[in-house]
Amino acid sequence: MSKIGVIYGSSTGTTEDVARRIAAKVGVANADLHDVSKLTEELLDNYGVLLLGTATWGSGELQDDWYDGVKILKKHGLAGKTVALFGCGDSGSYPDTFCGGMGELYAELKDTGARFVGATPVDGYEFDDSPAVVDGQFVGLPLDEANEYDKTDARIDAWYEQVKGELN
Repeated sequence: MSKIGVIYGSSTGTTEDVARRIAAKVGVANADLHDVSKLTEELLDNYGVLLLGTATWGSGELQDDWYDGVKILKKHGLAGKTVALFGCGDSGSYPDTFCGGMGELYAELKDTGARFVGATPVDGYEFDDSPAVVDGQFVGLPLDEANEYDKTDARIDAWYEQVKGELN
């Protein structure tokens, strides 16, 4: 199995907390959990699998630190790497852009040569629209810590069961 790195962007700590929970579930050491604001090309050389997480801000935008992070990822290149996305959103206050940051991250990286895994069915989520839905599924794991925090651990567990065989 390839070495896994978890990279997250978090302004309020919510996405960082989720990233830590996902890392623990997947068996990723704290040394392989990184804030995207500290991302370097050299760091990316250590990983064959990247779990990338972002919060959603405003009307569906990426968390601010990801704008520089995306540039680093594109410059380094993701060909040959496996990428799984996770994102935090608020379906109650922003039902028309739920987890839009995750959708924006996918849109920025989809043509980098990475193999994306971890698409999630929309069943069980309440929202009106989302830039993170492509071909009828979320492009990664959407989480709503604002309204459905009680479902987060079960959603992480189900997602991990779905992707664990592909994280190589």
